Amino acid sequence: MPLRLKKNDTVMIVSGDNKGQTGRIIKVLTGKNRALVEAKNMVKRHTKPSRKVQQGGIIEKEASIHLSNLMLLCPKTGKATRVGMRILDTGKRVRFSKKAKELID
Repeated sequence: MPLRLKKNDTVMIVSGDNKGQTGRIIKVLTGKNRALVEAKNMVKRHTKPSRKVQQGGIIEKEASIHLSNLMLLCPKTGKATRVGMRILDTGKRVRFSKKAKELID
């Protein structure tokens, strides 16, 4: 099944603690059907000092959110919309907003 959301898409969180908030997708975890949204769903992680993290201690970072809990913001209307797939005459598959019937990319 093709993923409807991609990196750098602006999305709205439709359920959970951050419901109604919007943000940009940093990374999509395809195998788990989850995504990381910039500065949303923050968790505290206790880390030991290492080469990567010199200081160690309690670090805040984004936790993943299931893709079913995210909706794309329509570029035209700015509202949350479902995403459909269309095949153009050239054979290329593109996403479109179901609310505004506009191509997304």
